[in-house]
Amino acid sequence: MGNVFIDRDGKPFRHILNYLRSCHLDLPEGYKEMQLLKREADFYQIKPLLEELAGRERAQGYALLQCNILSQSQTVHFNQKQGPLNYTLSTCSLTVYRARLFCTCPGLLGLLCSRLGCPWPPQPAPDGPQRQPPCHLELHWGPRPAELPHGEYGRLGLHQLWAQGSRELRDGPAFVEELLEVALGQRFRVDSLLPEPGDILNCTSLRFLRY
Repeated sequence: MGNVFIDRDGKPFRHILNYLRSCHLDLPEGYKEMQLLKREADFYQIKPLLEELAGRERAQGYALLQCNILSQSQTVHFNQKQGPLNYTLSTCSLTVYRARLFCTCPGLLGLLCSRLGCPWPPQPAPDGPQRQPPCHLELHWGPRPAELPHGEYGRLGLHQLWAQGSRELRDGPAFVEELLEVALGQRFRVDSLLPEPGDILNCTSLRFLRY
């Protein structure tokens, strides 16, 4: 007689069935039911799957995340149409942000990109070798001032940065808040902050560790 499996919990059991069919464990980025999946694998005594999960737990142990945020303000000059053949020269201030991240756990960078709607990982060339997910990520964005017309904004080659729920990240603190939510959710802890540790959202250099 063959083995009989009972679906005790639908979501983790789906991954167990997939593993039994393919001998490969495919889990989504940021999968948070690892312990439940491990208990199910132990219940059914699927030793290869238990070994795979143990290896992933070791790989998800110690990790470093470093983030540096740069900003630069600039004055933009543009023409505003007041009427037929009638234009006025206007100016506004615009801030461009750049976030440079390094993480020894590429999965965290992938999770952050998925929340921000950014592509991850970078696609290899059609005839090139498949690359491992990189440990570096660089993001550029520049919120559009209300007084700057969409057409003029588009000519600058900038783009806005959006989080889940159609929430625009209009400055550095908004990005830091999003980064904190992702990092803390993946068991990272704050290790150092600059320039003012007491004002975490306005810090421009942040380091996280996971033990």
